[in-house]
Amino acid sequence: MSSDDLTTVPNAFAARREICEAGRRIYQRAFVAANDGNISARLSEDRILCTPTGVSKGFITEDMLAICDLDGAQVSGPMKISSEIRMHLEAYKLRSDIAAVVHAHPPTATGFAVAGLDLTECVLPEVIVLLGGIPLAPYGTPGGPDIFEPMRELVEKYDAVLMANHGAVTLGKHVMDAHFKMETVEHFARIALVARQLGATNTLGEGHVQELLDLRSRFGIAGRPGCQLPGEAPQAETDQLVSQITQQVLQHLRESG
Repeated sequence: MSSDDLTTVPNAFAARREICEAGRRIYQRAFVAANDGNISARLSEDRILCTPTGVSKGFITEDMLAICDLDGAQVSGPMKISSEIRMHLEAYKLRSDIAAVVHAHPPTATGFAVAGLDLTECVLPEVIVLLGGIPLAPYGTPGGPDIFEPMRELVEKYDAVLMANHGAVTLGKHVMDAHFKMETVEHFARIALVARQLGATNTLGEGHVQELLDLRSRFGIAGRPGCQLPGEAPQAETDQLVSQITQQVLQHLRESG
């Protein structure tokens, strides 16, 4: 069997079924409209199974799926892959611990992204344990390399990221893991929106948050950042500030040298 022919590998069968099932779910839940969104799964070190362009994820079938390499070259499949697969490929290169990526436009979560708001407050125990926080990445133009660069530092640390004026992306050990994280993102966004409409968001205290972080360690989710405690600067802002200071120092050294 050639390296390009992965259709008979057992995990490839499972990945094909999961991609189609996740596609139906995100369409039925209105996380995508028309032909929006894309889903992928890592089959091997250099082969990625992905959804094609121009097809509603609610009606995708296993024979429509394509396989590409980590450079984005399509090696099999009857339909052209989406240009946004490059966002997935960069995530795979950055995170050896993931094997699936789901990109969708869940309405409430995307509403937060359009409003320039993240979902990093320490509010729901389930979200803190599973995801920590859901930061907001600056806008990047879809369909090219620019879409991923604003997300790079966040994707390296988080399993769920909001994309300004675009949608959300989630990463997982397998396709349904990434899909369930997308469900959690939208569920949290809906609750956060209602709380804001009611005029109050009660965040958990540092002691309660630490207990939840300890749970994460026991569940083997250690390594992902926690949520934002009251009074703390968002992690994304902290990282951006550190990067800006570093660049300014380097620029100063170059000019003075």
